[in-house]
Amino acid sequence: MQQLIDFAESDATAGFRLHVFEVLNWGTFHRQVWPIPATGGNGLLTGDIGSGKSTLVDGLSTLLVPPQQLVYNKAAGAETRERDLRSYVLGYYKSEKNAETLEASSVALRDRNSFSVLCAVFFNAGYRLSVTLAVVLWLPDKGRPPERFYIVADEALHIKDDFTGFGKDIRDLKKRLKKRKKIQLFDSFSKYSAVFMRRMGIESRQALRLFFQTVSMKSVGNLTEFVRRHMLEAPPVRDRIDDLCRQFEDLNKAHGAVLRARDQVERLGPLVDKCKNHGELDTNIDRHRRYREVLHAFFAEKKIGLLDQRIAALTAEEEKRAAQKVRIKQELETLKRREVKLNQAVFENGGNRLAELDNEIERLSAEITRIKQRTDVYLDSCRKLSLPIPKNDAAFIANRSAAERRLAEVDNHEAEQENLMVETKVSLNELGTQMSALEEELASLKKRKTNIPLKTSPFDESCVHQ
Repeated sequence: MQQLIDFAESDATAGFRLHVFEVLNWGTFHRQVWPIPATGGNGLLTGDIGSGKSTLVDGLSTLLVPPQQLVYNKAAGAETRERDLRSYVLGYYKSEKNAETLEASSVALRDRNSFSVLCAVFFNAGYRLSVTLAVVLWLPDKGRPPERFYIVADEALHIKDDFTGFGKDIRDLKKRLKKRKKIQLFDSFSKYSAVFMRRMGIESRQALRLFFQTVSMKSVGNLTEFVRRHMLEAPPVRDRIDDLCRQFEDLNKAHGAVLRARDQVERLGPLVDKCKNHGELDTNIDRHRRYREVLHAFFAEKKIGLLDQRIAALTAEEEKRAAQKVRIKQELETLKRREVKLNQAVFENGGNRLAELDNEIERLSAEITRIKQRTDVYLDSCRKLSLPIPKNDAAFIANRSAAERRLAEVDNHEAEQENLMVETKVSLNELGTQMSALEEELASLKKRKTNIPLKTSPFDESCVHQ
């Protein structure tokens, strides 16, 4: 953290001092913003009874004292909680009796649709820094305590400029404040107080408790008792006794640990010697391992030297080859020019015949390829048919005759198979006819009461009945 420079002219104005305190809709301070300019110096708040002195003191206490420790109107001598946060937000200012029930009820200046703001700006003249503490309060529902959120800003805020003109929804105000970089919002007093105490350099919460006691103090009975209770920290006697007991236990445990360690050292003496030997062996192994690792670098250096020599030799060889390449290119260009001249001379001395011969050679080459392909197909067929590979014309003719005979045999076999298939179909038809007759007979027997066949020969069923 950067160290700040103190520009204070004297220690009289050192630290963060209240510069201005503003309230809106707090107690009887209604509707408009009520500022109290303190300008960082000492001030005197005076007025008639009921003019609102305690109300303003309670507002400032609400910004600095935890809610659970607040007792409102204590500065006016109240011993009980005759005022609370709800009464300040609603602005109770008198009591009225109901004509019918004769019960007293408080009359409020505001309803639950309003909101209250407390804002205090503290200025440090030495560091020229401003810190604003603020709280916004509103009533969410009838009968419930007020809700609030706290604000810590590293700049001077004012109620009129920063807490108004946002509409009717408190959430719009929170959103607008969150967008500003130097403003922090808190929903709990503990986090809020931790931040503003750090900003103002307040090291102990005892200072805030002392502030609350002094700001609401009417009289001091026993000054010694007041200083002891509110200005001095309670001596931690019980804590010191507990610390001494813990230290004695720790020392006792440490003494026992020392005795156990001494016994262990005596028992582990031989092991220590072996550990030393083991350490020496590890040292030697590590040294030789480093030697071995260095060998790689040594041989690598030698290899680099040899490779450099090889690269130099190859570079020289490359240069020589490049020169040869240039020379060969020149010779090639010369030969190409000579080739052109020779082609011209050939064309002039019967070159057409040579072109015809080239065409004939190309045609015969294609014919050779075609014959070779057909030869491969023929030889593959011979292997599949188990025929001998012909070596001459007679063998080729013999293979053709054998192939024709096998073709005739295949044709005869195919005809026989066709005849057999026809005969099989005829037999199948006859069996189908017989099976149909049997099925018809079975159906007839199921319908008749006798076992006489459907077709009798030579007698029919009528003769049997006679």
